[in-house]
Amino acid sequence: MTFEQLFERTRPAFRQQRTFERAKTLALSGLLCLGRHTVAGMLATSGQQFQDWSANYRVFEQERIDVPALFSAVIAGVIDTLPDGAPIVGAIDDTLIRKKGRRIAGTSWRRDPLGPSFTNNFIWASRFLQLSLAMPESANGPSPARMIPVDLRHCPSPRKPGKRASDEQRMEWKNASSQTRISAEGARRMRVLREEFDRQGMRERQIIMTADGTFTCREVFKNLPGRIDLIGRIRKDARLYKLPTPEQENCGRGRKRAYGDRLPTPEEIRKDQNIPWVDVRAYAAGKEHLFNVKEISPCRWKHAGGERTLRLIIVRPLAYRLKKRAPMNYRAPAYLITTDLALPLEKILQSYIWRWEIEVNFRDEKTLLGLGEAQVRTSKSIETLTPFLVAVYAMLLLALEKVGGRRRSLPPPAWQRQRIAGQSRTSTAQALRELRAEVWGDSLGGKNKNSFMNTNTSFMKLIHLESCAATAVCYATG
Repeated sequence: MTFEQLFERTRPAFRQQRTFERAKTLALSGLLCLGRHTVAGMLATSGQQFQDWSANYRVFEQERIDVPALFSAVIAGVIDTLPDGAPIVGAIDDTLIRKKGRRIAGTSWRRDPLGPSFTNNFIWASRFLQLSLAMPESANGPSPARMIPVDLRHCPSPRKPGKRASDEQRMEWKNASSQTRISAEGARRMRVLREEFDRQGMRERQIIMTADGTFTCREVFKNLPGRIDLIGRIRKDARLYKLPTPEQENCGRGRKRAYGDRLPTPEEIRKDQNIPWVDVRAYAAGKEHLFNVKEISPCRWKHAGGERTLRLIIVRPLAYRLKKRAPMNYRAPAYLITTDLALPLEKILQSYIWRWEIEVNFRDEKTLLGLGEAQVRTSKSIETLTPFLVAVYAMLLLALEKVGGRRRSLPPPAWQRQRIAGQSRTSTAQALRELRAEVWGDSLGGKNKNSFMNTNTSFMKLIHLESCAATAVCYATG
């Protein structure tokens, strides 16, 4: 299988061959599991429910997996499929995984981002930071793209000391809290990603990272690595400034001025009729759209950007109707700022639209792959098992792209809307169904095989899961 070929690249991430074989079985079982995606569920899927399970837990508990080396193999697979010469577009964002146990390492009360806007709801959860890279379908012109996760990091917050804590303990907690802020961790992970690309011979390729307002801040701008540009959202009332004129720079003694006259806010610029809109085409929501964009360049953002020269881009909301003959509605405008002063507007807008795919990653990881359902509590297990499952998910997406991405052997159900052949992208749920049909096809009486199968695998030891369909179905929980 193509998936197995990709997983063979991760062999340097494991200390021993038997650990690698055990992890390979658990990886495929995690994709085929029909119930809750716990370690016990993976064992039942592979037909090991009557064997000793302790060795499988030790794979994650005793740090027998090198997580950076695991994602290094994923990055190598992404590099193989990227078009030559095009900039590398990525996305960074954090997500919360709900938990119930109070003794699970790294859990704390977090603000629920899905709560209502009129109140703040708090949930007991673990926080993770993920970086994904876009794999566009075409290097020329607007096109859709699929995000591939290439890094996942557990980002817990330090425990706040109690009332009886000393001043020294409180000071240590404040210092630890500032170092573990999600924005600071995001800047560190982007630096690690840049170093990994340099190590794999991609030193000349520029990386464009897209982010929301959480990472469009002073911490990220201050520590942004070289050869990485950022595209992020800012507030509509941000205070921006022009570059100083030569007269302003040499107005007297002291250091030179870094900021010129005050610019209008992004909201005021959007409403200004004297600044024309520019038409830009980009692919979004299944088809190509014509966007109206305003650009202010160069400028500086005193609050977060410091003395870095930036570029403001305002995107007009698209008009749409909820149904035929309904009144016209408008989405909210987008206010973007970027450190790249030369990239065309089409590529900036398209890159930021691709950022939504990381939200699709989060949804697939939680709903389809059961991220966070594994019943592990120690920090070592959480920091190993969760990235392992995300890396397996990334390899599934890579395998899907390598075999075509749109070819399907299973006929769609009658209630699914029929689309033109070659126009609809294969979803993660459809890819999992294709994989189950491939592995369990013989056991379930199926005769057709899809393009996940590769006949040039005689040098590899196949994963023996084809006879476990009955146990996977009967012992599934959830």
